[in-house]
Amino acid sequence: MRKALALFCAFALSSHMALSQSASPSSVAAKYLYGKNSPVKVLQHVRILDGTGGAVLQDQTLVIEGSKISRIGHDVSVPSGAEVLDLTGYTVLPGLVGMHDHIYYLQRPNSDAAGSEPPTLLPQMTFSAPRMYLANGVTTIRTAGSVEPYADINLRRLIDSGRLIGPHVEPTAPYLQGTNDIFLQMHTLTGADDAVAFVNFWTAAGATNFKAYMHITRAELAAAIRTAHANHLKVTGHLCSVTYPEAAELGIDNLEHGFFVNTQLDPDKEPDQCSRETGAATLAKMTPDSPAAVALIKLLVAHHVAITSTLPVFEANLAGKPTLRSKALATLTPGALEAYLYNRNRRNTSADSPALQRGAVNYNNDVQLEHKFVDAGGLLMAGLDPTGNGATLPGFGDQHEVELLVTDAGFTSSEAIKIATLNGATYLGQQDHIGSVQVGKDADLMIVKGDPSVHITDIENVEIVLKDGTAYDSNKLLESVKGRYGQY
Repeated sequence: MRKALALFCAFALSSHMALSQSASPSSVAAKYLYGKNSPVKVLQHVRILDGTGGAVLQDQTLVIEGSKISRIGHDVSVPSGAEVLDLTGYTVLPGLVGMHDHIYYLQRPNSDAAGSEPPTLLPQMTFSAPRMYLANGVTTIRTAGSVEPYADINLRRLIDSGRLIGPHVEPTAPYLQGTNDIFLQMHTLTGADDAVAFVNFWTAAGATNFKAYMHITRAELAAAIRTAHANHLKVTGHLCSVTYPEAAELGIDNLEHGFFVNTQLDPDKEPDQCSRETGAATLAKMTPDSPAAVALIKLLVAHHVAITSTLPVFEANLAGKPTLRSKALATLTPGALEAYLYNRNRRNTSADSPALQRGAVNYNNDVQLEHKFVDAGGLLMAGLDPTGNGATLPGFGDQHEVELLVTDAGFTSSEAIKIATLNGATYLGQQDHIGSVQVGKDADLMIVKGDPSVHITDIENVEIVLKDGTAYDSNKLLESVKGRYGQY
């Protein structure tokens, strides 16, 4: 046993030394870069969807010098020695800002046609997920809940230093969760004092935001919000025990999952207790023009509470949806793919069940409420929540969220892209640097073949992704994670 431990320690030490000696930014990224990746790049004849919600710009020249966008226009001179890319037929968009983008994967043990066995687990995908996000045009993520917080915090540092590949990471602390047993990997708060200590500890450890979860009490949530705000940080929530109106009055900054998890009208709702319906009954009653909906949206806007839309994870519960692209399915391990297909087939053979029919009604109510929220002046952001057991995958799901904002929620392409880019940057306080294609901002961009302003599904055709001016080849990144998601 001691010999085995000594061999392991020696291996770990040698691996660490090799990484520290050889993992310069260029050596890590070299085989995934696009073109010459020169310091000065000129993108000619491009269409620009700039992320502000404004008109599409046609036949533009965009110059990138170092990590910044230096010039945009029709008659822009080409700097000497620049790498020039003729991108006729392509569209440049801001890199997506994913506001509910975990780095773990949900696994249900021994999944088969009859179901699965407990416990549900959340293993970390620290290698595959960041590459999948970046390959699909997501250049900034907020993890919106962590089960391996040190991995997420250290991942941010290693990506920023160039030693690992991935998007900019805003790491969330472990979940602020009350008494429950749904996930074994979560800490359980013991009261308001524990919430204060928890927030202070993880602030010092490097978390940049916090997320309250389903069973937190109002006292714990209030204490967490006060402490986070004192540390100049924000709190979001996937709630149940606390209703949306209660959370807004307590000062929460953000609510996750649109209007799906508000429990204020659930018939069995008790104070500080998660209801059996977990919000389904409330959403069924809260039609978009109902007095309850109007009052709730008015309250949220008045309290400056942002909403994160995560439509893909709820669309995945509808019969016959979603149909995943072969490129997405190729990232899954054989076991993960099998589990996903079992769950999908189980849904599709129960298409006439009352639960699925009710889910379709609730989905329609939510997308209309999200639009009403924006119309009232609310800040809507975008994410995917990659916990659908294969149905919502990093990056692919972020693109699909934008598509659903257009096809199901009724936003224009320009509006949907703003929701998925500049709105998230604004919430993070980074709108001066990222979130739109403008001179002086960071060159965090996605380049797609086609025109998403006309065909929103063209957002899937990502070929080049720039982060801080470095150009990555999307297909090369995806090839590096083929068959890996669900493993590491």
